[in-house]
Amino acid sequence: MNVLEMRDVTREHGAGQSLVHALRGVSLAVRPGEFVAVMGPSGSGKSTLLTLAGGLDAPTSGTVVVEGVDVGGLRRAGLAALRRRSIGYVFQDLNLIPSLTAVENVMLPRELDGVRARRARREALSALADLGLADLAGRFPEDMSGGQQQRVAIARALAGDRRLVLADEPTGALDSRTGEDVMRLLRSRCTEGAACLMVTHESRHAAWADRVVFLRDGEIIDSAGRSVPESLLEGTA
Repeated sequence: MNVLEMRDVTREHGAGQSLVHALRGVSLAVRPGEFVAVMGPSGSGKSTLLTLAGGLDAPTSGTVVVEGVDVGGLRRAGLAALRRRSIGYVFQDLNLIPSLTAVENVMLPRELDGVRARRARREALSALADLGLADLAGRFPEDMSGGQQQRVAIARALAGDRRLVLADEPTGALDSRTGEDVMRLLRSRCTEGAACLMVTHESRHAAWADRVVFLRDGEIIDSAGRSVPESLLEGTA
């Protein structure tokens, strides 16, 4: 069974002359253990694709299915539970809670889903250690650099056993070496059976994926293997 299925998904904003087609009839499936990168020019619909895949927004038409569950058929409480239990997000704006330490930020989604505090803390510390942040577990976001905050956000997405990881430019605030470490960690999570959907403009990061999906004007124009055709990279930076 696919972890994620998007079937003929369309997302429109506005109406009349101000109507914007963010996505146009997109169909995409991601299997367990598969790492899919999404590339395309600015405004092509990449971030919209991720928000719909994670149930953070609803499509105008079409169906989004996560682990066999039709996301559109869930009420608010059920949708929130599915997101906490099954989906790990890495947002561009990080969304760390300023009043919580690094380990508390990473623990929070697991605790909200009913995981006992001791287990949630153990998972959070392990995720932080994987990203080289074990010594920062007790720090608050304001006491960290932008790159450190980015890694805490990634740890939050990877803590526990979530089956779908959605990452929007996860290496954007990181230096090259740390960025490669993050890609290696995402690849490892897929090897363990999770599905990963990542937006990136870096062809060297897309090369870690099993498949690269190219968006333009809200439509999938191609889906390639790990070698990224130069003709499709135009305008993705």
